[in-house]
Amino acid sequence: MKAKRSEMWRAAVLLLLTGCVCASVPEEPADRATPSDGYCSWITRAQPHGAGGRREGFSEFRLRVEGDPEHYQPGSTYRVTLYATNPAYFRGFTLIALKEGHNGDQEEDYAGNFQIIDEEDAQFMTNCPPAVTESTPRRRTRIQVFWIAPPSGSGCVLLNLSCTIAPCPLEPQYGETTDKPLLDCCACGTAKYRVTFYGNWSEKLHPKDYPRRANHWSALIGASHSKNYILWEYGGYVSEGVKQVAELGSPVKMEEEIRQKGDEVLTVIKMKAQWPAWQPLNVRAAPSAEFSVDRTRHLMSFLTMLGPSPDWNVGLSSEDLCTKECGWVQKVVQDLIPWDAGTDNGVTYESPNKPTTPQEKIRPLTSLDHPQSPFYDPEGGAITPVARVVVERIARKGEQCNIVPDNVDDIVADIAQEEKEEDDTPETCIYSNWSPWSACSSSTCEKGKRMRQRMLKAQLDLSVPCPHTQDFEPCMGPGCSDEDASTCMMSEWITWSPCSMSCGAGVRSRERYVKQFPDDGFACTHSTEETEPCTVNDDCSPSSCLVTEWGEWDACSATCGLGMKRRERMVKMPPSDGSICGAEVVEVERCMMPECHTIPCLLSPWSDWSDCSVTCGKGTRIRQRMLKSPVELGECKEELEQMEKCMLPECPMDCVMSEWSEWSECSKSCGKGHLIRSRMITLEPQFGGDLCPETTQRKTCKIKKCNQGGLNSDERKRRKEDRKKRRNKQGREESADELAGCKMKPWSAWIDCTKLCGGGIQERLMTAKKRYKNAQVTSCKDRKEIRACNVHPC
Repeated sequence: MKAKRSEMWRAAVLLLLTGCVCASVPEEPADRATPSDGYCSWITRAQPHGAGGRREGFSEFRLRVEGDPEHYQPGSTYRVTLYATNPAYFRGFTLIALKEGHNGDQEEDYAGNFQIIDEEDAQFMTNCPPAVTESTPRRRTRIQVFWIAPPSGSGCVLLNLSCTIAPCPLEPQYGETTDKPLLDCCACGTAKYRVTFYGNWSEKLHPKDYPRRANHWSALIGASHSKNYILWEYGGYVSEGVKQVAELGSPVKMEEEIRQKGDEVLTVIKMKAQWPAWQPLNVRAAPSAEFSVDRTRHLMSFLTMLGPSPDWNVGLSSEDLCTKECGWVQKVVQDLIPWDAGTDNGVTYESPNKPTTPQEKIRPLTSLDHPQSPFYDPEGGAITPVARVVVERIARKGEQCNIVPDNVDDIVADIAQEEKEEDDTPETCIYSNWSPWSACSSSTCEKGKRMRQRMLKAQLDLSVPCPHTQDFEPCMGPGCSDEDASTCMMSEWITWSPCSMSCGAGVRSRERYVKQFPDDGFACTHSTEETEPCTVNDDCSPSSCLVTEWGEWDACSATCGLGMKRRERMVKMPPSDGSICGAEVVEVERCMMPECHTIPCLLSPWSDWSDCSVTCGKGTRIRQRMLKSPVELGECKEELEQMEKCMLPECPMDCVMSEWSEWSECSKSCGKGHLIRSRMITLEPQFGGDLCPETTQRKTCKIKKCNQGGLNSDERKRRKEDRKKRRNKQGREESADELAGCKMKPWSAWIDCTKLCGGGIQERLMTAKKRYKNAQVTSCKDRKEIRACNVHPC
């Protein structure tokens, strides 16, 4: 594509509507935005007006008012649409409504009000409220806003549109390049984003030849980076790292290339592989990752392989997250179609490996690439997107230099969460989640260690080793860590118990219990009981009864969890006045025993995985462990055997032939001749299988001896004359070229067959080597022969 295609330019479109003076005049809406000081004339001065402002031949985009009215009804609401009229897109726009003949210097120059339909597309301009502009500078083909017509008497209205457009196809064509940022980023501070990948590649949306067994997305790899570094781009050649992602789904080399760029990269973006490619979100959440950007590294790129496929991927290339207002983009939503890395010639999901030589440039797949392509559409329609990516800003750090925050959430989110600890597990290793930490090996405050485990479920690249499946860390016994108490979750305090004395000074107590123990298995060190002094009947008069001290508490009614306990005391002396002793002699309160839980199983380590159940192709393997804890401790529900799939090299497939045909008739009616029979190849050998044997056999035949002596002299004479005529005719044909004034070159070699199977054709040519002076134009022609080839079925 020529350089002019990638240039960004501005043009104005003016759409003239005439006011209807005979209609009723409603009140102008009261919520009209008030222009800032100086109004917005700086916008109108920056744009050409009238028809002369349009570039000759300009037709890439248009402004349309719903219903195409020639007159507006005062006070009515109209839908205004800006759209591209060919495969083009625009990034930014500014829309204002002016009374005809006015230039926007005064508030009265503006006609009607705009209303935003979609806040992701449009917003009111901060320093010119009557104008509508883009919310983020991303690619668009269409936007819509409402316009409320002004009161009667406003006259004609000019809807003045300025668009920052790129007259380039939505899906860049072969040979084009990825868009470069328009300007250097002027934003301050840093921003933190979350990128979420939604895979929509499913049999329901893409039914043709959908690979049911092996469909998956490879590990996603990308980075936030500067404009001096390009991970991949349309119209460019892939690096070795991108090639390994594109063909093998392995991100190892790509990550190595990214990290070698040093300060050009701010964050490496990684997500796990997804097997299968699509599952409902209530079964498997969409994978996501977080990354940061700053003023110099404000671009974001990533890619992931569509597997299985020859070299097909999806991703974003150099997506700019910096706005022209010196802020950070709030949200980017992009539907993705697959692109071809230019390194493999396959046309179907499971085409055999066939390198493209020489290597081609990256290009998007189209629906007309090849009739066998799973995306083929004879009508040439657009490919249904196979994925959607959502990039959302979740926080901003540091002092921001754009004038007004995008929304209140941005102010709250200025303090970002700390970056997550980076996971150094290779993306080609698929693990289960970590198990909970085991109890500490030390029951005292001496140092011990604890362990957690995970299971290796799949190893996508055998050349990349997968790290350990066990993890250890130091620990100490219960109560030895200062941080233990902070991880406990305690209940509220239970009500105070009665005073221990019915007369005079005593004590009372209250308790609470542990609602949740620490995840690491340590004990809680928070106190579960507290006491305080209490006084009952300061004046212990003779009318009071005397009681003994409380007895010991009975055992708790529960063996674990929350229960009740009881204690008693006796009346030593009743009141001297004969009244009933009012002191309590029985006391009941709650008690908390250790948390009820299942006794942990004591298990042996897992055995090594067994050999794969097959010698080639797909099979299964198992591993086992034994229960070591006594049966009387309780039932153990842990699994003792695990099974997983295993994959060995594909099984060799030998050549398969059809049955022999019947023998043909003898080629001679007398004397020695031959018979021929043939058969066809129904399946070519694969994965090192036996090669195909012969497809044609010949054997001699002899029906009867030709008896020339039995012929009479007339018959022999006639046959002799026939043979002489045939020789003369052959001689004339061989010399016909020279007799016609030509000398011909020998026949050329047969050209390659037009098809690999299913029946094609071959051609060869004979051209004139020398044309004599007496040759006529029509008597000396090139010759061409055609024959069938590769007639075996596909």
